[in-house]
Amino acid sequence: MKKHKSMYAIGTSVMGLSLAGVMLLGGPQDVQAKKPVSPAQAEQERQELLKAVLMGDALWHDGSLGTNGLACGNCHPDGSASNPHTWPKFQTNLGKVGTLREMINWCIMVPLEGKALPTESDKMIAMEAYATFMHDGVPIALGKDEQHGANPVAGGAGYQLPSGVTDLGAP
Repeated sequence: MKKHKSMYAIGTSVMGLSLAGVMLLGGPQDVQAKKPVSPAQAEQERQELLKAVLMGDALWHDGSLGTNGLACGNCHPDGSASNPHTWPKFQTNLGKVGTLREMINWCIMVPLEGKALPTESDKMIAMEAYATFMHDGVPIALGKDEQHGANPVAGGAGYQLPSGVTDLGAP
């Protein structure tokens, strides 16, 4: 109980000091919200985004990001399975909760055998803009990992190979 009272006293003191600070600085009436943008400015901002998306599209399909000729689009055509709306999340490949930018770099370094992009670079931002743009309208499901996990097959042995095929080339 003693600890509770002391925490209450500290909280009350902090709140009192905060309120006093707001009053000394002119109070909340001086706080301004962001001014609305004009339709022309909104269109200019949209065009800037689309420039980044176009740059990201070019990079996404660029086989020179790595050393083996592969591009992000080989595994993720049109940004598929990149699921930008689900990041940050735990990603097994990263071994931690990571960001989309970290995953993009993992893909560049591992499957593409290339060098990581600086995470704040124009190229990285463009790749993230492209993946996000391609998922416009996809419902947000934070932490959902749509690329991994089995889809159960009802009533049977699971995936059936086409008639006459006995092996898919597995070693």
